[in-house]
Amino acid sequence: MQKPTAVTPDAPMTIRTPLLTQEWLDLTFIHWAVEPAAVAGLMPRGAVPDTHDGLTYVGLVAFRMHRVGWLGMRGVPYFGSFPETNVRLYSVDAHGRRGVVFRSMDASRLMPVVMGRFGFRLPYLWSRMTLRTVGDTVTYDSSRRWPGPRGAYSRITVRPGERIHEPTGLEHFLTARWGMHNAFFGGAAYLPNHHPRWPLYRAELVTCDEDLVESAGIPAPADAPVSVLYSPGVPVRLGSPARSARPGP
Repeated sequence: MQKPTAVTPDAPMTIRTPLLTQEWLDLTFIHWAVEPAAVAGLMPRGAVPDTHDGLTYVGLVAFRMHRVGWLGMRGVPYFGSFPETNVRLYSVDAHGRRGVVFRSMDASRLMPVVMGRFGFRLPYLWSRMTLRTVGDTVTYDSSRRWPGPRGAYSRITVRPGERIHEPTGLEHFLTARWGMHNAFFGGAAYLPNHHPRWPLYRAELVTCDEDLVESAGIPAPADAPVSVLYSPGVPVRLGSPARSARPGP
């Protein structure tokens, strides 16, 4: 197994011919530390938990997907724009490529959910969702419809604060992830992404009432999050899947 690549705030590669284009907007990143052994069994073949100072992390990421487009075509305004909330883990493969593993991806549009589940084998789930900005706070609501567990939910309210000009090593580790590992047809795959450097802000967690983490097969967080961040968002290009090799001994 190769040594993991360095964590870099800028994308390590350019994607000239994207499979998908989209914008990720109004994002809140909430993270808890977990022991790698607690989530090792949730990794797809060819990936293991990625760690920072001996720990790995579970992320709850709420945001607004905007204008998803295929193969360089203009993004779709209605079906391609919707709230989404993801539960994700942090992974590295035998090539040293760092990424994320999605355990659940709640979204409010049924068509993208069906396409994501059956076209890419991603854990998309159809949910009732809203994203509201009131004063200086942002609130994300989610209640699952299909396929289940029905009623799995989250209610998150944050208050974005000061701009982060020099993110810490952990903040880069949690946000500068340039691909995802996923069980694809015929085996595991790595799907790269490219976007500008994140504009990050510290955020106060006003409310976090949820059972999405536990519903994703991860022990429910017992402690307060170790990191809460906000970003107004970035434009994103996703490349084609590349096969992931099995990890070494």
